[in-house]
Amino acid sequence: MSRKWWYVIGALVLVVAVAGFGIWYFVFRDDSPPAVSIDRASESIDKKESGKSEPARGLDGTWKIDTSIGSFADFTSSFAGYRVQEELASIGAKTAVGRTPNVDGSFTIDRKEIPKAEFTVDMSTLKSDEDRRDGAIRSQAIETARFPTSTFTLTKPITLDQLPTEGQKISVDATGDLTLHGVTKKVTIPLQAQRTGNVIAVTGQVDIPFADFDIAKPTSFAVLSIEDHGILEVQLFLTKTA
Repeated sequence: MSRKWWYVIGALVLVVAVAGFGIWYFVFRDDSPPAVSIDRASESIDKKESGKSEPARGLDGTWKIDTSIGSFADFTSSFAGYRVQEELASIGAKTAVGRTPNVDGSFTIDRKEIPKAEFTVDMSTLKSDEDRRDGAIRSQAIETARFPTSTFTLTKPITLDQLPTEGQKISVDATGDLTLHGVTKKVTIPLQAQRTGNVIAVTGQVDIPFADFDIAKPTSFAVLSIEDHGILEVQLFLTKTA
């Protein structure tokens, strides 16, 4: 075979490779931020701000979300948000992720029990990687313009098998009333927590069927399909106030 044909074959292989990479990059690649993880959350605690080097005080008392810890830009701060599988025209399947750092709340520890916990999320400040999606959910789906606030209130005390030691991960279920889209339902959120110095990191995810909260799937020429449920996720950093 002449050298000319080798050049032609080589060029064709290069074109196919580039085209394949382009299809993967623009269609199949999902560059959404990873799901919350207690390991990732604990690693993100800033030593200087969190007081990691200080000896931990007693756990009994009120623990409140500390907004001075981490940065929302790289998701090392407290936040709440959603994850939904969708398929977009010209893009393909994708995990839509929207988050907000505007979360407030606290819980109380009384010996080996958490009898009280209340949290509030400003849903109107949810931000994803797509401005059109953020604009759409203001008037569709969770309708953040009509229902700008979501809350969770613990209704069943959480009993701890033992008080967590430094760096120990624990898993608990938080049962309470979740208000979303103007509808209040009882939910149980599986949580993981870890104490690092004077900071407690908490992460959790729970599946939310849209129908349970009267949420209609959004419609758009750009959205080919979307699942009928989504994941509510939280990452919280709390410090003791009293």
